Amino acid sequence: MKSFLKYMLATIAGILILNFLGFIILFAIIGAMTKDTEPTVLENSVLVAKFNTPILDRANDYPFSQFDMGMLNMEAIMGLDQILEDIGKAAIDDDISGIFLRLSAIPASMATVEEIRDALVDFRESGKYVIAHADMYTQKSYYLATAADKIYLTPTGDLDFKGLQAKVLLFKRALDKAGVDMQVIRHGAFKSAVEPFLTDEISDANREQLDAMISSVWNKMITEISLARGISEEDLNTYANQMTVTFDHQALEKKMIDGLKYYDEVLDEMRELTDTDEDDDIPTITLSKYKDVTVDKDKEATSNKVAVVYAMGNIVTGDAGEGTIGSDRIAKAIRKAREDDKVKAIVLRVNSGGGSALASEVIYREVKLAAEVKPVVASLGDVAASGGYYIVCPADTIVASETTITGSIGVFGLIPNFKELMNEKIGITTGVVKTNKYADIMSVSRPLTEDERAMIQDYVDDTYTTFVNHVAEGRAMTFEEVDDIGSGRVWSGVNAMEIGLIDVYGGLEKSIEIAAEMAGLENYRVTSLPYLEDPFTMLMKQFYGEAKTRIIRGELGNSYELYKKAEEISNMQGLQAIMPYSIDIY
Repeated sequence: MKSFLKYMLATIAGILILNFLGFIILFAIIGAMTKDTEPTVLENSVLVAKFNTPILDRANDYPFSQFDMGMLNMEAIMGLDQILEDIGKAAIDDDISGIFLRLSAIPASMATVEEIRDALVDFRESGKYVIAHADMYTQKSYYLATAADKIYLTPTGDLDFKGLQAKVLLFKRALDKAGVDMQVIRHGAFKSAVEPFLTDEISDANREQLDAMISSVWNKMITEISLARGISEEDLNTYANQMTVTFDHQALEKKMIDGLKYYDEVLDEMRELTDTDEDDDIPTITLSKYKDVTVDKDKEATSNKVAVVYAMGNIVTGDAGEGTIGSDRIAKAIRKAREDDKVKAIVLRVNSGGGSALASEVIYREVKLAAEVKPVVASLGDVAASGGYYIVCPADTIVASETTITGSIGVFGLIPNFKELMNEKIGITTGVVKTNKYADIMSVSRPLTEDERAMIQDYVDDTYTTFVNHVAEGRAMTFEEVDDIGSGRVWSGVNAMEIGLIDVYGGLEKSIEIAAEMAGLENYRVTSLPYLEDPFTMLMKQFYGEAKTRIIRGELGNSYELYKKAEEISNMQGLQAIMPYSIDIY
């Protein structure tokens, strides 16, 4: 009887959940169908930008993209492409008087923040104002705020300004306790993607590259803040070293901010700027709504297109969906752009730390073929390293932000040996029968023999040679020149410019402009590839993914990041051209 009641209740609960989800889907569809096609922008309106949700490279307009399955609420997922377009559109919109930045922590990497900041600086050149306000500033949000005419902080708020750090998670001791031996075959002294499995300390080579990388990013930030605030770089570094601008009154005294104001006081200032009466609401429009506003740019209709191919995530073989660079899917998109006569130029936007060397080769081939028939510009996002750089090296021009992380020209193979875990910890042994000597060469139940390791090393070295040759050909360099800056070493955009890995500083918008100029286009449309999946498929993936993540995170707690790394390793196939994912810079 108890079992019957248990299963009956479970069935009822399941039906209720399905019905609830059905209502959510129905309401989302109705909302998407009935919303105004174009919001009204009143005269003297203020464009409000918050940047408090994750920022992807491209926007997604399907009805459920804003729905958080876990919290059961609507939350806008922002696209960098849409943010940049909206800021540029607002600059020529007569009804937009300025931009109000309501800032907090920004869940985006530094290169993305840099692109938005550059767009705000360009916006101010139109003669319009930008006002920033926050209850507290992180280093990223403060860096963005320095593009504003005025920076305000809530009284008793604080300013985080202490310099950058890079944190690397190392798993060696945990693996030792579990009885797992990670067998690594690599090429490149700086190939630190496998370092977390080999040591419990950062190697000198990795410390060297991390120090150079974060120093370059910090110097970029300091230079821009110095120019914006009229404070010397020496003083800014002193403030960071001594943490003497943390408290509200310190930040004001050192002129890091322009005033201490509560939100309502900032609104009073906005009323003056917009000529709004005290009792009236300030005319505002958010970025999420402004994307649906059309601003006449006085451009004639044209069939000429610049295709932007978005490649975001880990590089894998096959036809993976959005958020992962599936070789078949991305190669198909590039091929489609190449064969479309209306597409006059291609921009390959890459945000990836790499992945499968084989998948990278498949995409590389399509980029190379495309570059033979029409201009191809590579736009590097936050990260375009290892396999992420592999796929862009045939491009005619490579564009990156100064804070982009790139390079990491190196290859490795990772084969776990679970023998101790299985035999000693769990009590499982393995019996093997094989027809030929190397039939079980990739077995995880025993260590590699010396001749097996030598064979895999030859394979790794050969793949590395191919990688270096591709870069040498694409960048008009010698093998020795690429090898000297390769060996898996990671570089910032500034360093990459110095050593010839990139051609121009800039972001996505700059890349599109360069591509259009190379194709001789004055009037053109921008089209995005690959096409997004249908809304229902994306909803199901979103629901399954978020539900799975919340359950696992709830069970594992602080160990969730270790689980993610283990899952990532288990999904690796073949040799990897990948940079260390476990580096956090903040």
